[in-house]
Amino acid sequence: MLRIRSPQDFGAAVVFVAIGLAGAYFGRDLALGSAGRMGPGYFPAILSWAIVGVGVVVGLKSLALEGPRIEPVQFRPLLVIIAAILLFGFLIGAVGLAISAVLLTVLAAYARREASLWEALALGIGLSAFAVIVFVYALSQPLPAWWGR
Repeated sequence: MLRIRSPQDFGAAVVFVAIGLAGAYFGRDLALGSAGRMGPGYFPAILSWAIVGVGVVVGLKSLALEGPRIEPVQFRPLLVIIAAILLFGFLIGAVGLAISAVLLTVLAAYARREASLWEALALGIGLSAFAVIVFVYALSQPLPAWWGR
């Protein structure tokens, strides 16, 4: 009888195989062509089956080598990060990139239990300045840097 020695690797293998098979399934209607004359489905098919192959290798590894157990799901980081991203999306049009980026960083910092407000603010201000300089001024993206703009 086969025994799963590394549950984390086995779980990853299941995900890889599922994603690869889904890609192969959804790309089945695209023409493959050949290596010399590739059709629109050639690369997706090769990539999908390569992902399945990676899943099989990781799955075999999970049966051969000891590995760690699967950790229980922690909801605090998951919920805080999703809330921070949603808040960023809602606020960027109203208050601009600079303030939204600071708020996103401060809120996301609280996904960790040991979060420090001052560290999060310092990081948020630095990231905000970087984002505004790069995206608004250097790349001329149509993002409001501040509110009212």
